[in-house]
Amino acid sequence: MRKELGIFILLVVLCTLVSIMNPRFISGINLSNIANLVGMFGIFSIGVGLVIITGGIDLSVGSTFALAGVLLAMALREWNVPWPVATILIVLFPMTLGAIHGFLVTVVKMQAFIVTLCGLLLYRGLAQYVAGNMTKGFGSCEGFETLKHLASGRLYEVMDESGKLVFPGVPNSFILLIIIAVIMWIVLHRSVYGRYVMAVGRNEEAARYSGISTRLVIASTYIIAGVLTGISAVLFAFYTNSVTPSTHGNFYELYGIAAAVLGGCSLRGGEGSVIGIIIGAALIQILQNFVNLLGIPSSLNFAVMGAVILLGVMGEQSGDFIRLLRKTKLAKSLSKNLALWQGMRWGSWILILAGLGLIIFYAIQFRSTKELSVYFFCGFLLAGLGVLTWYITAPAQDEWESGAAAN
Repeated sequence: MRKELGIFILLVVLCTLVSIMNPRFISGINLSNIANLVGMFGIFSIGVGLVIITGGIDLSVGSTFALAGVLLAMALREWNVPWPVATILIVLFPMTLGAIHGFLVTVVKMQAFIVTLCGLLLYRGLAQYVAGNMTKGFGSCEGFETLKHLASGRLYEVMDESGKLVFPGVPNSFILLIIIAVIMWIVLHRSVYGRYVMAVGRNEEAARYSGISTRLVIASTYIIAGVLTGISAVLFAFYTNSVTPSTHGNFYELYGIAAAVLGGCSLRGGEGSVIGIIIGAALIQILQNFVNLLGIPSSLNFAVMGAVILLGVMGEQSGDFIRLLRKTKLAKSLSKNLALWQGMRWGSWILILAGLGLIIFYAIQFRSTKELSVYFFCGFLLAGLGVLTWYITAPAQDEWESGAAAN
């Protein structure tokens, strides 16, 4: 729960910072658009996170979006399949692919990375072949307007007497995310199956000796991830209203992995929560919105994504980092000198607060400019130095607290 609380605090701080720098962030239209993106990305991120909890990985999500989107457009526009049937088949299709992935990982004993990497290439190529490397669109959605509204509509839109939009409404994708999140929270955190998933992720061999069908548990996570990917594929297809097989869904698997890692899922397996994954997905979308509102080139989106994944993994490894610091001479000297330890401890908090103060000053003073300020970089530098100092003093804290308790 501590990881989820930490990432939630980071989310609140980021929202506050972005609101100060650009008040348009808290406008109804912008918040509704963010909620729509969080809904679409959050749904499949839960599935990706479930796979990661078992110690696996799924790199085929983006290509699956392309292939499923192409098939959906062709089924509705060219093959005239009734939209309820087409939707069910499109959701079942990625589920079948997930079952194949699970079979190859658990029975054939192939590495999940290799299996899903091959899927990434295979499904992208199939999407281009099936579509003739042409964009497939939905046009005016004649005959399946209901599906269009369910996928990309909004509830509780409010307009004034002149027809001007007052409140843009709550996106259906976000409502669907809440429903799925509640179901998956119960499945993962309040069921025997969820305990099996965690046990398999922590130690697959021990779980197997305990009588758990580890193959079935691991394969089921890929199947569930496939279902959630299929649902998101429908949402993304109608969000763009057309599917270009060569680019649709490119790198979307990285968004899911980043959301899961930020939300507390360990790449080693055995750790993670549904709430954390949703917060991670929201944080990533707000970061991208932050980049757009500041006028920073969108080409830096992937740079932001890489930095987010790196920071998430570094946070996961913080425990090992602290254990390594215990062995240093500085840590040993801090455990023997209370005044030095207290001085560095207070110094770390001063550096962190000073860094945050400079960042807030930059946000208020330069919120109307697109140029980055030296205050911004100095603030991050001071805050980072403060965090490093705090980590250095962390090993000695346990010894001082245990000594105080003994006295």
